[in-house]
Formats: sequence, structure tokens, C-alpha cells
Amino acid sequence: MIEQKNEQRTAILHLTAGGAELACRLGEIVDAPEIFPCRGSLRQTMTTCWQNFDHLVCIMASGIVVRMIAPLLADKRMDPSVIVCDEQGRFAISLLSGHIGGGNALAKKIAEGLGGEAVITTASDVLGHTALDLWAEGLELVVADKAAFTRVMGKLVNQGRIALYSEYPLPSVPGDIFIREDPGKADIVISCRTGICPDAVLLHPGALVAGMGCNRNTPAHEMAQALAEACAEHGLALQSVRSLASIDLKRDEAGLLEFAETHGYPLDFFHRDQLNGVSGVSTSAAVLKATGAKGVAEPAAVLASGGGRLLVHKMKWKNVTVAIAECSNPWRNSSQGL
Repeated sequence: MIEQKNEQRTAILHLTAGGAELACRLGEIVDAPEIFPCRGSLRQTMTTCWQNFDHLVCIMASGIVVRMIAPLLADKRMDPSVIVCDEQGRFAISLLSGHIGGGNALAKKIAEGLGGEAVITTASDVLGHTALDLWAEGLELVVADKAAFTRVMGKLVNQGRIALYSEYPLPSVPGDIFIREDPGKADIVISCRTGICPDAVLLHPGALVAGMGCNRNTPAHEMAQALAEACAEHGLALQSVRSLASIDLKRDEAGLLEFAETHGYPLDFFHRDQLNGVSGVSTSAAVLKATGAKGVAEPAAVLASGGGRLLVHKMKWKNVTVAIAECSNPWRNSSQGL
């Protein structure tokens, strides 16, 4: 799952009178842009826009843009996209963050609106291959090794196809990615486990749900440590944890709420009758006396995973109990679902 900003904001920067005219035309093509005249203040304006916008459309020479943005470059997953246009609107050049940043799509939109030509140099686009990073992002997969993933993207471009093994049913697979039944023969492996195949790039789906019980006033850091230790002990990827679950008596548990918010985990709460309706889980007389539920962590994980199987039966720390269940289909009921 690659990080995204919630609201997409576009800045249009121009230097000349002709650029100002084109900026006005772009205001009817690009969604709610903010326009910045930059005469005498380009470097400062560029820096400010870089920090606050998702897309920068620069109506000026590409060489000027390159010199201005060079000191600002950090990471393709965080840098805004940069599109360069000439004053006549003949070309829209996707200069930076074409895939993940959406620069290629915006350049095409601008070119279409102006009757010009989009200049796209990304190899996969030019050759007609799958943009592997966007495909993974669409499935909300987390890349375990980014450098190795880049090498696999290069293989796809150079050889025209790569092999994939998945532990889960996939919504769809592009034509240049073919399925392997043996993870040892795959370039990419989709799994919630770590170390499943040392020669393949691991992509972790949001397939795990952590059921959690805790004593009152347990701090968030103890919960985070417990979950990390549970995953590590059982060879599971912490990146595959998609949500947390507990008994509804914990709706006001400050540490649990803080832990979920800090890590971006949705929280599901269940009534004791729901928890007691789950069979095949561990029971505790102490938990039953305190909550009315025969157990919390295991049945909560099973319920929140849609009846998935328990990969980690309850593990106990001083103040925290953790169990982990696996969703049979991480993409069910999602925009990518089957």
C-alpha cells in the first residue's frame, strides 16, 4: 500500500504574458487549479508549491524547471508530479512522478484539452506494458523490498513479461503478468508471510486482522509491541495487518484508540453475544467473568476477518492479548473486489 495524499491539488506556474493566457485556458481543463505568476519569485514559489501541491504544471522552458526542482527532489512516492507546457500548448511533458504521482495521466488530460501532444517517456507506457507500481498500488499491496521491485519492473520492460504467484484469488491479472503455481518460479509473490521465497519480491496484501484484548489504561506502545512480536514470531508481515478488532467494552479505551489512529487501522467492535457465537476459539473464565464473553482476541479476529482462519492463536503479554486471523480474500467488498 503506497502512501497517498487525501486531496489532489494542482498549481499552475507561469512566467510570461503568454504563459498567463495558457494558465487561464488550463483553468478550464484541470480540476480547481491555483495559478501562480512567478516573475521575480520563481524559486520561492516553486518551493512553496512543491510542499503544498500534488501536481505542478509549469508553463516555461523545461531547463528552468529542472534547475528549480533539482534541490527539492526526495522520493518518487512523495514528490509531486511535474508537467511542463510550452506557451502555445503544443506539448505537455510529464517530467516527474509520472506513474505514482499521476503526472502521465495529467499530461494526457492537458494535451487532450489543448489539442496538443502529451510527451510520456516512462518505458512501460511507451512500450505498452503494465505499470507495475500502479497495479500494485491499485491492489493496496505493500512492497517489501523497493529496490528489488524496481528490478522486476525493469525485467517486465526488457523481457515483456514476468511471473506471479499469489496466495489469494486476484481480481484481475494484466496480460504481461502470468500466474505460476510454484512460488519458487515467480518473480513476484503476493503473501502475508515473510521469507516465503527469498528469490522473489514479496508484495503484502491487507489480509490480516488482529483481535486485541487489553487491561484498562494500557498504553498504545505496549499494543504496538505486542502485535509486532506476534507477527514476527509467526513469520507474518506486519504490513499485512489491515485492521484491529475487540469487544465493544473497549470503545473508550484510550490506548487502543490511539494505537489504531496512529497506524491507520480501522477498528471493529463486537458485542459479547457475537463473540460468544464464534466456535472453535479459546475460552477464559477470567475474561468471561470480566466481560461476559468467553474470549475476546480470537473471536474478534475471526469475526472481523469475515470468518477467516486463525493464524495466531491468542498470545498473552502482561497487559495485552493478541490473536490474528486471515481474510480468505483481501479484496472482497473493495473497489478491486471479485
